Formats: sequence, C-alpha cells, structure tokens
Amino acid sequence: MKKYLSLLIILLFSCNNNDENKIAIVIHGGAGIILKENISKTKEDSIINKLDEAISKGWEILKEGKSSEIAVIETIKILEDSPLFNAGKGSVFNSEGKVENDASIMRGIDLNAGASSGTSNVKNPITLAADVMNHSKHVFLSGKGAENFAKERNLDIVDNEYFHTEFRYNQLLNEREEGKYGTVGCVAIDLDGNIVAGTSTGGMTNKKWGRIGDSPIIGAGTYANNNTCGISSTGSGEYFIRTVAAYQVSSLLENHDYDLTKAMAKVIHQKIGNIGGDGGMIGIDKNSNVVMDFNTSGMYRAFVNKNGQKQILLYNK
Repeated sequence: MKKYLSLLIILLFSCNNNDENKIAIVIHGGAGIILKENISKTKEDSIINKLDEAISKGWEILKEGKSSEIAVIETIKILEDSPLFNAGKGSVFNSEGKVENDASIMRGIDLNAGASSGTSNVKNPITLAADVMNHSKHVFLSGKGAENFAKERNLDIVDNEYFHTEFRYNQLLNEREEGKYGTVGCVAIDLDGNIVAGTSTGGMTNKKWGRIGDSPIIGAGTYANNNTCGISSTGSGEYFIRTVAAYQVSSLLENHDYDLTKAMAKVIHQKIGNIGGDGGMIGIDKNSNVVMDFNTSGMYRAFVNKNGQKQILLYNK
C-alpha cells in the first residue's frame, strides 16, 4: 500500500510540475535606435523597473491559473499607463499635435480577435481591443466609432491631454529618430495551453493623413494560434504589413516545419530586413518556448519562461 501511495504522490507532483511548466509570458516595449550611451542611468532604471512590474504582474496572473487573455490585458495596461513607452500615456504626437492610439489582441484557441485604431480618448486601448473581440460582431473598429463603442462599454475615457507628455512633444518638435518606435506588446500561454497576443501603440511621431501601422492589424502586428504560436511585433509598421509578418511566422511553423527561433529570424532578418524594414518580434510557441528577435540596435523586452526564469533586456548586447 505504501508503495502505491508513494507512486501516486510522485505522479501527482509530476502532473503539477508539467502544468506549471506550461505557462510563460514575454513582453516588449518597442524596438529601434536604442543605445546604452543615449539613455541615462535614471531612465534605464525606470524602464527596467516598469518592464519588471509588467512581466511580474502577468506571471502572477498565470500562476494563479487565470487565462492568458487576462494576463496579456493586465500586463499591457501597466505599459500603457507609463509615459516611458509609445502606447497609452506615453504615446507620440501626430502631425497635428494630437495623440491617436491603436491596439489589437488575438486569442489562439478560436482565432478570435479585436482591434481599434485612431482613438484619442480611450485610456487603455488594449481594453477596447479586447471588448471588440468579446462584445461585438466585428474585429476592427476605428476613430469615432471605436470611441463610441468604448463609451457604451463603460471603458475609461479621458481628455486627449491625458496622453500629452513633454518628452513626446519635444520629439514632435525635433522629429528625433529615436522616438519613432516604442510600441508595447505581450504574448502569454496559460495552464490550458491557450496562447494570446496583444499589441498597443501611439504609432509614429509626426504621422499624417490618419496613418495606421501594423499594431492593430491582425496578421501583421499581432497573431495567435494554439497550434503554432503567438506573436507581437514592433518597428517600421509598413514593412510588417507588407510581409504579413506575424502570420508568416505562424505559417512557417505550421507549413514548413520551422521552429519558432528559425521562423522569427527568417521573417525579421530576411523577409523584412531585405526590403529595408527594421524592428522586432516576441513570441511563444505551443510548447511554451519564448523567442525574442530584432534587427535594430535594441528592443525593450522581458520574459518569464516555462521554467520560471525571468530576464529583462534593453540592448543588442
């Protein structure tokens, strides 16, 4: 009897370990000209601390057995509420001196998705994208229509001035290249093996004519499929759109027997890089492997892998 009881305890412990090893989460805070010599120690510490706060929040949600969807939304909200990143509170100004936000989210279990673009008064665009996915018949809402839907959903509405920061305004005046990108994103896999990816951004500094990048476009900036992987992109959005970048990574896993590392490298360094695009991606595959890759001098990024190991990185080296 003791022998069988011991065996049962070992089996239960093994099952619990296997469950815990399913969860993983990865985030980015944008890719671009990110050089250590251009960032003060104070700002570097602030960025690292905020990435740590966000990734730790998402990891705790997953450890509690909650869904990857909740983890992605709550993690991205922390990044959106910070002026350090080009999303939500820290969004860049367009050519008219106004902030317009874009966001998207996708669920790998059923390929459902939600997105919004051109909103100027929704405090957390990722919550709007999630509500489009969960509480409408549509995938993509824009402008005033998206804002009206947000009001109907009782989401937090703010004046556009909420998003205005001196740092971003100076970027508009100077059109500094290092301020061009800074999109935030998150990919997570939960105990049930469900993958969710989300992305949020203020777009490009000085953008004109209602420009929309890849972040709210399913298949370009965001993609998730439980059979393959989840992806969130950041960088020169036009190139990610033209290459259908996020979906292409998934397709390489599904149709060409690539692993996530090889697939992401091919898309970032060949498909996008060869036509002049720059940026990066984060992703998690169906086996909970985390990959981060970029072809710029840096990408704000952090992860907690399936073994519970956490890492926060900013630069190329």
